[in-house]
Amino acid sequence: MSAVDEATVEAAALEWFAALGYAVAHALVPDAEHPGAERRGYGDVVLVRRLRAAIGRINPTVPAEARDEAVRKLLHADAPGLVAQNHRFHGFLADGVPVEYARRDGSIAGDIVWLADFEQPENNDWLVANQVTVVEHKHERRPDILVYLNGLPVGLIELKSPLEENATTRSRRERGCGRWSSITRGSMLPYAQSR
Repeated sequence: MSAVDEATVEAAALEWFAALGYAVAHALVPDAEHPGAERRGYGDVVLVRRLRAAIGRINPTVPAEARDEAVRKLLHADAPGLVAQNHRFHGFLADGVPVEYARRDGSIAGDIVWLADFEQPENNDWLVANQVTVVEHKHERRPDILVYLNGLPVGLIELKSPLEENATTRSRRERGCGRWSSITRGSMLPYAQSR
């Protein structure tokens, strides 16, 4: 019988996500020189190119400048504190991002830019990526799996071998809290990034 290690568990998890229709990516190494790169730097967690493409696909009747405003609102944290930022992001994800734009006659119009298509989920861009290195304030983190919806990280999965003796619920929780608490206040949360 072969040993089950974290790499085996991770590979199985990625296969399960792929069977559900998710695209699978590995590492998402930043490349500031390549315009098609998913990330420009190690501080980038939101996949902005995917986000913009999804917003355009989901909101084709909303003018481009209004869609750009939605992206700006989403990426700029203006709520005081992490809990308020969580509520703000949840509101944007569930209820859309309110935007305004100038009509051709000069009047101002309001609209909602949706970040996800809840009516037709196949219109969304589903991605899982493993071993994505994130660096913020000189802290380097590498979650086992990040789950993306339209370029937005909506889930973080840390996997452990079921055979690891020290992988108790308590030890995982303690290690997880210490490991991620410093970085989740910033770049691991899409609404807390600054651009």
